[in-house]
Amino acid sequence: MTRSYIPLNSLRAFEAAARHLSFTHAAIELNVTHSAISQQVKALEQHLNCQLFVRVSRGLMLTTEGENLLPVLNDSFDRIAGMLDRFSRHRAQEKLKIGVVGTFATGCLFPLLEDFRRSYPHIDLQLSTHNNRVDPAAEGLDYTIRYGGGAWHGTEAIFLCAAPLAPLCSPEFADRLHTPADILKFTLLRSYRRDEWSAWMQAAGEPPPSPTHRVMVFDSSVTMLEAAQAGVGIAIAPVDMFAHLLNSERIVQPFATRIDLGSYWLTRLQSRTETPAMHEFAQWLVGKMQK
Repeated sequence: MTRSYIPLNSLRAFEAAARHLSFTHAAIELNVTHSAISQQVKALEQHLNCQLFVRVSRGLMLTTEGENLLPVLNDSFDRIAGMLDRFSRHRAQEKLKIGVVGTFATGCLFPLLEDFRRSYPHIDLQLSTHNNRVDPAAEGLDYTIRYGGGAWHGTEAIFLCAAPLAPLCSPEFADRLHTPADILKFTLLRSYRRDEWSAWMQAAGEPPPSPTHRVMVFDSSVTMLEAAQAGVGIAIAPVDMFAHLLNSERIVQPFATRIDLGSYWLTRLQSRTETPAMHEFAQWLVGKMQK
């Protein structure tokens, strides 16, 4: 089959600029000038007869056409680079990029990594953590581990484990808690979700906190638990992800009531073609979660 013309230089310039949302950073990565990136992107837009970027006050933003093109290029360039790596290293090795929400990383995944590396030495596993707000296409991620309900636009999701929430606090604070209502004597620590404490108080048979109650919001449950240990307030977090703190008695779960507002999921963009390494990782992780 004869392929139509593929403007590889222009596609490479666009892909780098789209990942960074910056012509300047793309130019540094590719070791060319800002003008060269701009010209290559303009040439690609003319070739495709559409606009790929729009300029906004903070820099660049992808158009719908640009958002559709980026994950395809990410996948293609990653696969090409992976194959070239195999030749250069004289061994079969596949690169796998996983983005994982920090709480699951520390509470579950990190202790398992040595087992994965022993079982799959041919897979170069590259991890990055996020706060549950992540752009898999822009970051070129093969899989993303997230917390939520399992429904994300254009995404396939595999259930990993439940993540029930409950109050967690220092032993000193726990000694002062006799009923769930006593929690409202302290500063409440939570994630960006506003309904967590209201839902838990309702499940415990108590009225919700007032809108003016003292609250601290965290983008990471790991950081939140550090604050709870320091006596800043009482956290609400996925209990099972902090078993190590509970076992060491640095943190206490003062009440048995738990609520279910979401679970952990292994997600993949539908536009991301599953590679053998992705398949092996998914099978391994799901198997570990079922034990």
